[in-house]
Amino acid sequence: MAAMKAALLAVAAMAALLGAASAATYTVGEPGGSWTLDTDYSKWVSDKKFNVGDEIVFKYTTPTHDVVEVSKAGYDSCSTDGSIKPLNSGNDVVRLTAAGTRYFICGIPTHCNPAAAASMKVVIEVGSGSSSPSSPMPAAGPGASNSPPAPPSSAATSVGATAGFGLVALLAAGLMA
Repeated sequence: MAAMKAALLAVAAMAALLGAASAATYTVGEPGGSWTLDTDYSKWVSDKKFNVGDEIVFKYTTPTHDVVEVSKAGYDSCSTDGSIKPLNSGNDVVRLTAAGTRYFICGIPTHCNPAAAASMKVVIEVGSGSSSPSSPMPAAGPGASNSPPAPPSSAATSVGATAGFGLVALLAAGLMA
């Protein structure tokens, strides 16, 4: 009976680890840069597959830059009028909580230029499948701000990890009883 309990606990732990590995964190502009004027964000995003549960991190110098989530019209015109969410910590974490398209620009005048090929603006297409990033980046540290819901800055990389560890705790409690 003890061997069966140990085997079930091991399976639950493996399930938790697999859940944690399914989400990815991408630092916008990496590996060669960050959220700066020197990055071609169309090229950066071209080999990425973003999915629900992933996170994107904007790292930049404040107050030189900021990040503003905008509508498609705001993205096309580089306008922050009617912005969805302004971010300005210099280490902003945005959780991709739903499938769809997200638009981000730098709100500093002249950093986003609708006519320029290389401009501080990026479109993130979020799919509903699981991630397979080419090179996931580490999670952000203290001071990061998050898109709703806002987990603490010490949160790992996925809701799957939290749910998985909760499952392990429940199974362990049940096996101990």
